[in-house]
Amino acid sequence: MEGNTAPSGKVVSVAAGEAHTLVLTGDGFVYSWGRGMFGRLGTGSEVDELFPVKLKFETCEEKIIKFVGVAAGAYHSLALADNGSVCHMDGQLGVSGENYSMPHLMEQFLELGSPVSLIDQSESKSKGPLKICSIKAGGMMSLAIDDHGALWMWGYCPQRSNINESSLSFESSFTPIPVRDFHGHTVVKVACGSEHVVALVSAGETYKGEDLVCYSWGSNSHGQLGLGDRESRVHPEIVEMFNQDSSWDVYEVVCGAYHTALLSRKKRPNDTFESVCWTFGLGDNGQLGHGTTQSVLKPEPVKELPQVCLISVDCGLFHTSVVSSVGDVWSWGMEKGLGLCPDASFTGTDAGDASSPRLMSGYGVDGPIFRNPIQVACGAAHTVLVANDGYKLWSWGRGRSGVLGNGKTMDCFTPSAVLWPPLTEDFKQPESNTVSEENNGSKGVEETNKRLSLAMEEIKLLQSKLSIMEQYAGVLHGLVFGRPFTYQDVPISLQNSGNFDIAKEWESILESADHSKLVRLELFYRDLRASVKDKIMKRRIQEIVKECLPSSSTAK
Repeated sequence: MEGNTAPSGKVVSVAAGEAHTLVLTGDGFVYSWGRGMFGRLGTGSEVDELFPVKLKFETCEEKIIKFVGVAAGAYHSLALADNGSVCHMDGQLGVSGENYSMPHLMEQFLELGSPVSLIDQSESKSKGPLKICSIKAGGMMSLAIDDHGALWMWGYCPQRSNINESSLSFESSFTPIPVRDFHGHTVVKVACGSEHVVALVSAGETYKGEDLVCYSWGSNSHGQLGLGDRESRVHPEIVEMFNQDSSWDVYEVVCGAYHTALLSRKKRPNDTFESVCWTFGLGDNGQLGHGTTQSVLKPEPVKELPQVCLISVDCGLFHTSVVSSVGDVWSWGMEKGLGLCPDASFTGTDAGDASSPRLMSGYGVDGPIFRNPIQVACGAAHTVLVANDGYKLWSWGRGRSGVLGNGKTMDCFTPSAVLWPPLTEDFKQPESNTVSEENNGSKGVEETNKRLSLAMEEIKLLQSKLSIMEQYAGVLHGLVFGRPFTYQDVPISLQNSGNFDIAKEWESILESADHSKLVRLELFYRDLRASVKDKIMKRRIQEIVKECLPSSSTAK
């Protein structure tokens, strides 16, 4: 397994948990931010982080570990090293039920051999520890694929009942358990929700490019297995829409708590590229994108998506997001597809779940801002997008505990920029390799460190002030117009030139307002005018009283 050689600061992978986010950079480092409870951030404490923080991984050999993968469950995190070892944060799912707020090596894998070699007794177990090449997490479950294409599971995962082998049970396992059902095949990709698993497995012994078969198992109370019923499964079963004879080639699979999404394209020969998103399972909040709130027991296409190349998909708790190769992002599900709960300050026509794909606003003054997207990731109620070839991050949704990584703790209804890259030593200019230059430049480096530290503090102060100003503007906007303030509410003239003619803009607002908005404005300003007149009257009375008091005392 080879390590990444991409430049420092370039994000190559992102994973989102219940209220935290992990990113992996091309030079093998991991950063995290958001809610720190249970030690999921891996920073050594349970303190929330409002900005991306670099994690420190230490081994007994004091070697620098380079990472090639990250995964996030609801309350725990995983990181995959280039030597095939796995580190985790929040040991409730990995080491005897203990919590670890610092990254901890999963030593269980060091003692295991691949199920492939264990079945074939002719192979020697002296070839070294098991090497993992892919990791995934969801809910309170963790998954890993080893270099032989075998699948492992641990945490709160579906298992055969000890009492009845045909019934399903869920028990916490601190030791990785092999899924032996795929012996003779290669597991290529896997995803898991709260209590179900979906895997893409080669039809033959090895993966040949377009021969993946989709399997699912676990809890199926909402049809999230896509097998046409609500019966849970102890063993993996084929999702018939994507069997060996299917005309669709599935290239991505993800799971929400109780729903599943896949991306597929037509198998060759095919003159035109046709990318389709399929969803099934729980649909109560519109998270399936079918235009209804009905649950679906078999895969159905999200028909309202345009025929474009979809490169990434992810599921939150009750919402789903996809991104195209040109940078368009669609979301659907709970509260306008943002994953936010109904109490997220939406009112009137802005309230309600999005049961069909909703195009996220991604256009600035100079055009599209989601250029060259890499990946989209959904947490329970927030979404993160990696764009600009990995050099810019955007987030939106729930902002509490610093989940959005923008230095604020406010919900954000439109994309906001994550503070990336962080102003840390990781992104400084490399120092000279010569001794003379090091000596001559030591003072300069020290001075640079001080300046960077001061700049970071200034940015945090400015972010804090900006947050307060946005809250103030949001309150005023809500009082006047009855809905949250968004970037689209900023007048075009102010966006383009910085000049603002308030009389002209106010006339434009009134001209474009419908009857209900005009009535609301009339009521607002009538109440405001009455309050002002009342306040003026009270102050005038106070002034008269003050003027009369001296004359009264003199008369006595």
